[in-house]
Amino acid sequence: MSGDGVRVRHITDADWDAIAAMESRAYAELGLSEGRAALRSRADASPETCFVLDVGAQQAGYVLALPYPPFGYPDLERAEQPAVAAHHPRNLHLHDIVVAERLRGRGLGQRLLDHLILTAGARGFDRISLIAVGRSEPFWSARGFTAYPGISPDGYGANAVYMSRGTAESTKRVDVCVPCP
Repeated sequence: MSGDGVRVRHITDADWDAIAAMESRAYAELGLSEGRAALRSRADASPETCFVLDVGAQQAGYVLALPYPPFGYPDLERAEQPAVAAHHPRNLHLHDIVVAERLRGRGLGQRLLDHLILTAGARGFDRISLIAVGRSEPFWSARGFTAYPGISPDGYGANAVYMSRGTAESTKRVDVCVPCP
């Protein structure tokens, strides 16, 4: 993934200022920005499934994903509790995926998603779940996620939809260019 100057790697301590800034710009307008401490707690719960996307020497995006039971999801009002990931469900919850505004529409988010799907499958996860926010359900459907309209995720906004997909399913090559859950 690095032949074109794009690299996906694990998050380091030096990345958190950029991650917190990208998250705030993506979610503050929706009233869903969590802040650095909550974000970091999610990554600390599963560092092997959280990544930064670099373009050249700059952080250009990130993904935070952690094990959660099916139909479960993080509480945006609280930091992650270590016990959630301790029982190792076979579902990986994609909590956040963001690409810097200036770089959207170049397929970078799809690269992050592809990397996450491959990682999830290699680590024995059967499914990846997420909560589509800000009317992004069609966006995620185009990437193989199926909606569960009977589940109303508390704290994620009026139009939030719980969705999931298998890790063995092929990914569609569609550009990621909107803030993603």
